[in-house]
Amino acid sequence: MTDNKHILISDPSLRDGNHAVQHRITADQVAAYCARAEAAGVPIVEVGHGNGVGASSLQLGEAAATDHDLLSAARSALRTSQLGIHVIPGFATIDKDLKPALDLGVDVFRIASHCTEADVTERFISFARSNGKTAYGVLMMSHMASPQTLVEEALKMQAYGAETLVIMDSAGAYLPEDVRVRISALVDRLSIPVGFHAHNNLGSAISNSVAAVEVGASMLDGCSRGFGAGAGNAQLEVLIAVLHKMGYETGIDLYGVLDLANFAEKELMSGVPTISSTSIVSGLSGVFSGFLRPVQRIADEQGLDPRDIFFELGKRGIVAGQEDMIIEVAQALKEARNAA
Repeated sequence: MTDNKHILISDPSLRDGNHAVQHRITADQVAAYCARAEAAGVPIVEVGHGNGVGASSLQLGEAAATDHDLLSAARSALRTSQLGIHVIPGFATIDKDLKPALDLGVDVFRIASHCTEADVTERFISFARSNGKTAYGVLMMSHMASPQTLVEEALKMQAYGAETLVIMDSAGAYLPEDVRVRISALVDRLSIPVGFHAHNNLGSAISNSVAAVEVGASMLDGCSRGFGAGAGNAQLEVLIAVLHKMGYETGIDLYGVLDLANFAEKELMSGVPTISSTSIVSGLSGVFSGFLRPVQRIADEQGLDPRDIFFELGKRGIVAGQEDMIIEVAQALKEARNAA
């Protein structure tokens, strides 16, 4: 177990959770949630479209509110808690998205790339740092790269100025040993803190998060009631309870975070995330958790088994941003079935 007994918690419920409700979270909901997160002592609250700032579109899903409105609502409610955003270069641009975010008072810029494409983050990380803001490097879909490759990409982000390196289990594909191997390799080679973002497709989000801190991670993501894409994320209130029971410190009030979870379930969610049969296959196939709803919808329209679509997407190595490939895969499967 790491000697560092303090674990920094970041709450992406108002960003990852947007995937679960087709990006329909409103500014009023953001303000109400942020006020309660602040009261609970949550250090960082991440806000925005599920795919980050600048991502609202027909392909990825149009948000119910603009980035400006969501971030303004969050900033008005957060005083000691920091406001964070998720930034994917290509969906977001510096002029259109990061400069306005600066003006709105965003504190933490989480600059993300696919796990083998850290090069695209250099200008974005440098921009945040040069403007006096905290910049994290984030490697998404990290199960698709070897531990050595993750280290190589993470070292790039560190060289660009990232102050923390986070790997995301975007597909919920990891088991605890997978996490230990990767986090250990990163902790050994990096001079900056390492964090972990879990999804729960295989029911391992909490155990994977614990495995991460046991080998040196000092930052974790967690969402109220697991509110997030697919089968959901590591459940924030469970994560806090488990960490406190293990002797770690988070600075978060247990009753406060339990109340926050109750509020999120009642006011933000259409349903609490569950591990469905399709979610399990999403994790096994290593496909982005945010594909769950569009895969299910297209499977229903085409009369196909969504599990077949997920396994084929996994074989092709499809990642977030390639949502159009769901239709292509479905059509190929339907043609193959009709030809049989």
